[in-house]
Amino acid sequence: MSVRVEFFYDLSSPWTRIAFANFREGIAGRDVVVTWRPFLVGGVFNAVNQSVYESRANPDNPKFRLSFTWLKEWARLAGVAMNFPSSHHPVKSVHAMRFCCALEEQPEDLLQFSEAAFEAYFGEARNIDDPEVLEDIANGCGLDGAALRAASASEAVKARLRASTEEAIARGAFGSPTIFVDGAFMYFGNDQLPLVMQRIVMMEAGRT
Repeated sequence: MSVRVEFFYDLSSPWTRIAFANFREGIAGRDVVVTWRPFLVGGVFNAVNQSVYESRANPDNPKFRLSFTWLKEWARLAGVAMNFPSSHHPVKSVHAMRFCCALEEQPEDLLQFSEAAFEAYFGEARNIDDPEVLEDIANGCGLDGAALRAASASEAVKARLRASTEEAIARGAFGSPTIFVDGAFMYFGNDQLPLVMQRIVMMEAGRT
């Protein structure tokens, strides 16, 4: 029996960039059905986790300073580029996440675009708040960037992003990535991926 997983994510999050790679590697070959759920992590922070902004306001905090060192070590372990923070940090991600929402009905295209956008921001330090950059990223994936850009600006896509963000908040999310296994078990962040995989293995074995 397949294990259902929902992966809520925002392209602006460096830890999500790492978790995105590690999770996909972890489930390779397993009977896991993933629904990729773009949402707006800034909306989550504003609603339930404003302490994130407080920590950014005190860059001399030892934990905050060391977090960038650990981030790059985790990225090296995952085999992904992490040119962060760049001159665009903290980047607004609303345009990028609307592009993703416009692709939700095409999961393979969504995955391809998301991976390329992660690499553009964290590897190449490009500004993913710029629709022209996003259009170029889409074209580089073999997608119709202009059509995707137009779709991302539609009221339907805007409403979908708001609804996904509100749903995540209602279900207890406080950051990105937020991962739900079987709709009930919630996990947060790259460091909890071992718990995600443990839950998947247990469910594959018929245990909860």
